[in-house]
Amino acid sequence: MPSRAEELTRLEATASTVADADAREHEKFNFATLALYQIVHRIGWIFKTESIVMPAFLDHIGGSDWLRGCLPMLNRFGQSIPPVLLSRRLKLMRRKKWALVAASVSTAVPFLALSVIWFTVADSATAWWPWVFLLLYALFFMINGLNLMTLHTLSGKLIQPQRRGRLMMVGMSIGAPAAIVAAAILLGPWLARSDHGFGHIFGFTGVVFLLTGLFGSTLREPTDDYTEEAAGPLYHFKATIRVLREDSDFRRLALVAALFSTVLMLFPHYQAMGRERLDLQLDSIMLWVIMQNAGSAVFGLLAGPVADRHGNRIVLRFLILCSAITPLLATTLATIHPQLGSQLYWIVFVPIGLTPLTVKLLANYTLEIASPEDHPRYISTIGLCLSVPIMVFSPIMGLLVSLTSFEVVFVTAAVVIMTAGLLTWRLDEPRHRNSA
Repeated sequence: MPSRAEELTRLEATASTVADADAREHEKFNFATLALYQIVHRIGWIFKTESIVMPAFLDHIGGSDWLRGCLPMLNRFGQSIPPVLLSRRLKLMRRKKWALVAASVSTAVPFLALSVIWFTVADSATAWWPWVFLLLYALFFMINGLNLMTLHTLSGKLIQPQRRGRLMMVGMSIGAPAAIVAAAILLGPWLARSDHGFGHIFGFTGVVFLLTGLFGSTLREPTDDYTEEAAGPLYHFKATIRVLREDSDFRRLALVAALFSTVLMLFPHYQAMGRERLDLQLDSIMLWVIMQNAGSAVFGLLAGPVADRHGNRIVLRFLILCSAITPLLATTLATIHPQLGSQLYWIVFVPIGLTPLTVKLLANYTLEIASPEDHPRYISTIGLCLSVPIMVFSPIMGLLVSLTSFEVVFVTAAVVIMTAGLLTWRLDEPRHRNSA
């Protein structure tokens, strides 16, 4: 006679099979809808890239190296702590698409506010501008963290593992060229304005993010019926620690993610290095964002199908090791002949386009090693593992740039990122395990 635990496992498997069958019935429609969501979102994102536009704006309104180093910290705080606290609520939602709609629409608010403030006072109030900007920047990423957790959870619920890489490929390979066209048409003329067009840039970003909510509302999502006891905020962090303690493969992935987070800490400093070492101006931004998105499109075409066929681990390994080259490339171009370096510095932003792909693959790998009901918890936990090192070390990195040099910080970071890539050899491949 089966035990109570075995019976519960059987019932959960049966319920999961029914839900999977319902999801597969509408998978083509949901695949197209999620791809369209990512394409439109990518168009908005290119106008606020974390490695170029946002730190350049902060520098323009009087931010220091230390404040620039705070950008990744605020970014990752918002994308880690709120998801951990609200992962239980997302798990219990019968239809999670409404959380996606609410979060998507809400991401527009900080950028619309920045646009209105800029048009109202322009750059005349430099004393308080950096602090207002950082506040709205932090608010955006708190909302965006919930948005990403919900989007990944819906992808895990509605799309089979062998098609998630293809979804990433379609989103990147179409979204990035569409974003490049939008940037080529709009960003150049806006940056050429006397006020550098920041009001137009932020306003356009906000409007596009508003539109993404429409696509989320059309998803055909089967209802969930999960339960979990109510608990206070401290419980959620204890549950996160429990995931790390009990799941050895996830624990190894967490270490890879923590070391890889060094890539994100470097983001604000690439454009600063180009401007300070090579005397490049704000009008270089358009070329940089285009090359970064071109890199995402090209590598996305390759990474998605390989991940679907051979698993996420091998693609993660390749992308992380390639990312270690970026700070070394930037250092080389900034220290060779200034004229040659200034002409070729745009090359640095091509491999930076690997970063969003790597973060998506970390999420896809996480979805494969977690049960469906645990997807929100695991996704929020891997986000926390990416974020904690950034929240601790990113401002310190900004200070080290001032105290030492860009070159010292960049070379050290390359070693850390390379270590993350080497540690992927310790990860299991869930696709092989599931096949067995």
